[in-house]
Amino acid sequence: MPFVLSRLSGCNLSDRSCEALSSVLRSQSCSLTHLDLSNNDLKDSGVKILSDGLKSPGCRLDTLRSGLSGCNLSKRSCEALSSVLRSHSCSLTHLDLSNNDLKDSGVKILSDGLKSPGCRLDTLRLSGCNLSDRSCEALSSVLRSQSCSLTHLDLSNNDLKDSGVKILSDGLKSPGCRLDTLRSGFNTEHNTSFQCLSASCSLTHLDLSNNDLKDSGVKILSDGLKSPGCRLDTLRLSGCNLSDRSCEALSSVLRSQSCSLTHLDLSNNDLKDSGVKILSDGLKSPGCRLDTLRSGGCLFLLVKSHAFPDSEGCSSLVSALQSNPSHLRLLDLSYNHPGDSGVKILSDGLKSPGCRLDTLRSGFNTEHNTSFQCLSAT
Repeated sequence: MPFVLSRLSGCNLSDRSCEALSSVLRSQSCSLTHLDLSNNDLKDSGVKILSDGLKSPGCRLDTLRSGLSGCNLSKRSCEALSSVLRSHSCSLTHLDLSNNDLKDSGVKILSDGLKSPGCRLDTLRLSGCNLSDRSCEALSSVLRSQSCSLTHLDLSNNDLKDSGVKILSDGLKSPGCRLDTLRSGFNTEHNTSFQCLSASCSLTHLDLSNNDLKDSGVKILSDGLKSPGCRLDTLRLSGCNLSDRSCEALSSVLRSQSCSLTHLDLSNNDLKDSGVKILSDGLKSPGCRLDTLRSGGCLFLLVKSHAFPDSEGCSSLVSALQSNPSHLRLLDLSYNHPGDSGVKILSDGLKSPGCRLDTLRSGFNTEHNTSFQCLSAT
């Protein structure tokens, strides 16, 4: 039976294993298309051997998804892989080099292959590769290249700084840029650079999770999101040290006629009930297209109580769900604490004729399990 997928992650392999695998890739009878070699000590010598197989005319491999992540590679591996990408016989479309010490010098070498007319790569993951703003110069040059086919780029867990964001944004604004998904790990001092990203013409997915954006960064980002040229439909801001003040800016975005957002992730931020209430006003706007909202672990209580008499998170969400223009289909409230009464209020909203929600994710900690009967009956 032919193999199309082989997972060999964490199998205690060395560069000697690459000799056998390279032989397999060169075989005319090999039908392997997906290979995962992550978390093995392949070293640069192993990648060089594997590259010989990847350049073979008979090789059909298109995905090294998580394939070389954490394999103790350096810039020397980038030389071999750049040669593979320049090969007209190379069929690679997905390459994951995350958690290797490639540094800026490695990315510069890899970029030469990415600009090659023969390169078909559309997904590149470089998370945790010890990159700085200098890598952004090379990658921005790639994005401006007419021959570049990249659509997905992961730069999370790298210290790119504001200067890196600005340089990368110049590439994103290029007419030839096809990138629609960017995951970043920008460690910025001044948040002004983020407006460039949100206004970049080709991006549809932007993940800025686990960056210390704060409310000031979201406010600047929101200005770009309201731009008529912005095509962004997915924005992830999980764990960005946001408060209810960020919700004011985002609610304004949701009310904007030019906003195209359909997915918003605000999980693991301290939004509280006040933030949920403000955000709900945007959700009720006729111009809001949002169908997925993730707000797990945002520390709101969802319901009024003796201890928190002003808590209105749940009531606000229910009002948004019942609103005629509401497009919400998925709501994630994991790791929040509504209590039994909050679950009941939410259940009443789910039974409303105007509610279109089909997926609810909850981590409700209630005192009486009878409240879940309300949810199951919706």
